[in-house]
Amino acid sequence: MCLAYPYQILEITGPFTAKATVDGVSKEIYISLIGEPLRPGDWVLVHVDFAIQKIDEKTALETLKAYYEIFSKQYI
Repeated sequence: MCLAYPYQILEITGPFTAKATVDGVSKEIYISLIGEPLRPGDWVLVHVDFAIQKIDEKTALETLKAYYEIFSKQYI
């Protein structure tokens, strides 16, 4: 199973890279797979440091909420 996580773009750092953040964690991601321009404030789904899809803020926040609920469960 693959998992993509929402990140918000902080700044575009190069023609194919950006600095992005979620939950206070910032990292450099590759944005070359996105077929449209990105700007600071945009949300993207990131898988293995590659932005694979631009998403709207509502979708990003709903996805993060679902992940928080799943990850907070204790499984035996």
